[in-house]
Amino acid sequence: MSAPNYWVIVPAAGTGQRFGAELAKQFHCIGDRLVADHTLGRLLKIPKVKKILVPCDISSECWTKVSAIEDSRVELIAGGTERVHSVLKGLQALSNLAASEDWVLVHDMARPCVTSADINKLINQLDGHLVGGILATPISDTLKKIQAEKTTSGIAIQQTLDRSDYRGAQTPQMFRYGLLVRALETMLQAQQMPTDEASAIEFIGEQAMIVEGRRDNIKITHREDLIIAQAIMGYQETEQCA
Repeated sequence: MSAPNYWVIVPAAGTGQRFGAELAKQFHCIGDRLVADHTLGRLLKIPKVKKILVPCDISSECWTKVSAIEDSRVELIAGGTERVHSVLKGLQALSNLAASEDWVLVHDMARPCVTSADINKLINQLDGHLVGGILATPISDTLKKIQAEKTTSGIAIQQTLDRSDYRGAQTPQMFRYGLLVRALETMLQAQQMPTDEASAIEFIGEQAMIVEGRRDNIKITHREDLIIAQAIMGYQETEQCA
């Protein structure tokens, strides 16, 4: 059997309502580069990546400011209404290119701080695995289970959970092409909405693996996260020079 190819899907059709700006967060700057340029640039550093598909609003003129799309491995395609629909559009665009056993990495456009070392770690540790897995980190905060409904006094704690049993999911999440298509389609047919690719894999009874990633692979959700990401990138640059 020939070696599997590696494909990447970076859904970017969301408006990022929690970010609180008219301009989508991938078009905001960290330093002198757009978030989208940082994210795509880091993915393009992985030699094994054959193609990067970006499901998005292709009519947005903002994409003309993203220099990374000039790379022949990057292709913008029309996105969907929700993240899962965008990922499926990316998978469908690969239908004539990808083999069932190929690997697909799905990465958040809003995670520009992911390192090449972590991506390669994910690829290498899952080499030969039949399903795939995700980057994730241990939980450092104490976890509290709360009541479902808010009372007049506020929100009450029901239980303190053992944080050693939990991990914070990150991206990339990497799964076999054929399996990921089946998982997402099956979950949607059951009228369930996956929160990430791993949740769809779980839904069809398969087990995704955890590969421990760096804590600085943050997701930009709020405006202040841009400042945090810039500080992280500065620190990562000093690491490389050390």
